[in-house]
Amino acid sequence: MKGEEAIKKAYESILNNDFEQAIAWFEHAIATNPECAAYHYKLSITYARSGKLDKAAAHASQAVRLEPEDEHYTFHLQHLQARQLTLQAEKLFEESDERLWLAVSLLQQAVKLDPLSQEAFLLLGIAYSRLREFAPAVQAIQELLKLDPQHSIGLRLLADYRQKWKEYMSVTL
Repeated sequence: MKGEEAIKKAYESILNNDFEQAIAWFEHAIATNPECAAYHYKLSITYARSGKLDKAAAHASQAVRLEPEDEHYTFHLQHLQARQLTLQAEKLFEESDERLWLAVSLLQQAVKLDPLSQEAFLLLGIAYSRLREFAPAVQAIQELLKLDPQHSIGLRLLADYRQKWKEYMSVTL
């Protein structure tokens, strides 16, 4: 079976909500033509939708390696890398507050890779607030609200962080 036939079978599987079978068909297509960036990209998207970020990132990286000039592949890879960093940072919230600085660093990288990541901006604001760094907390939440002006949690946090910032500034002056 040729690669394009396997791709068609993969899409049929997706339409039938059988993502594991779709993955198998995409992998078959790659086996027929491992140098086809589009096949790796399509498999990466399916892995990402199935919550398999590491495999998704590996195939996205392969697509970029094969066709580095394709902006879609590059953006997709950056989006996946940002999601991975965000998940790593989120786990640090459960640890000691000293680990929050590492979370901040990971989230800063995430928003550079994917400046449309609402989750990364939200978590960045929360991390800064927990560190009592209210000015950057406000900035992060403002960036979130640029992406989604009606974000209910963001609106509430912005008001809260602005108030805490004012209180902090009045105590330190």
